Amino acid sequence: MNSERINVRGVSFDNLTLDEAAKYLEERFDSGEKTAVFTPNSEIVQLCIEDDTFCRVINSAELIIPDGIGVVKAAKILGTPLKGKVAGIDLGKKTLDMAARKGIPVFLFGGKDETRTESGVSIADQCKEVFEKEYGDIKIVGTKDGYCKKEGPENEETLAAVNASGAEILFVCLGAPLQEKWIYENREKLPNVKIFLGLGGSLDVYSGNLKRSPKLFIKLNLEWFYRLLCEPKRIGRMMKLPKFYFGTWKYKIKKK
Repeated sequence: MNSERINVRGVSFDNLTLDEAAKYLEERFDSGEKTAVFTPNSEIVQLCIEDDTFCRVINSAELIIPDGIGVVKAAKILGTPLKGKVAGIDLGKKTLDMAARKGIPVFLFGGKDETRTESGVSIADQCKEVFEKEYGDIKIVGTKDGYCKKEGPENEETLAAVNASGAEILFVCLGAPLQEKWIYENREKLPNVKIFLGLGGSLDVYSGNLKRSPKLFIKLNLEWFYRLLCEPKRIGRMMKLPKFYFGTWKYKIKKK
């Protein structure tokens, strides 16, 4: 299965539906091809516009999906429409379905540390418990919270833990741009891992510690607004959304 790529302000998105992305990822896994999965939204694309180095990191991924309605709207404005939004959290669940079905070992890296959860158990470990209840025989072979140094001896310990686990699928949920840079810099040090998923706060949602937007907000493409209501401190980051949207119109006019 081949994937058409659509350039949106310098980021090359795979023009796939959720089911097509899951199928593409499984085909690459079956053929033994390493695949990094990045899920840029409008905020992340704006970061790419402002930082060429980070843009190269994002475009290094073998699968890039539009995790935000703003990206889909921008593609339409530019006359190169995408099939639609593909939420990273949903592709993560599809990947877990595949892992459970095929017995593929999974490692969970990210989320809050144990001192930041009321239960005293790390988010990654909570996800392990949730997945094992949901999927039964799924192989979650290791966990590591995201509150560790991403370089030096501590990072070497993380890499050693992933390698020792035998994991072939690695969830890296550190938030952008840290998770993408970590995958870019460390993927060749993890020879057993075939799929790297950069999925932001997905572990927080999977574990039940963070509620996903209600279905109505998802249907109306207002997940970003619900997130802002829940976390008003994100207002500074959210200001990149109008900057990206109006910047795309300006970009289109300049190209004419």
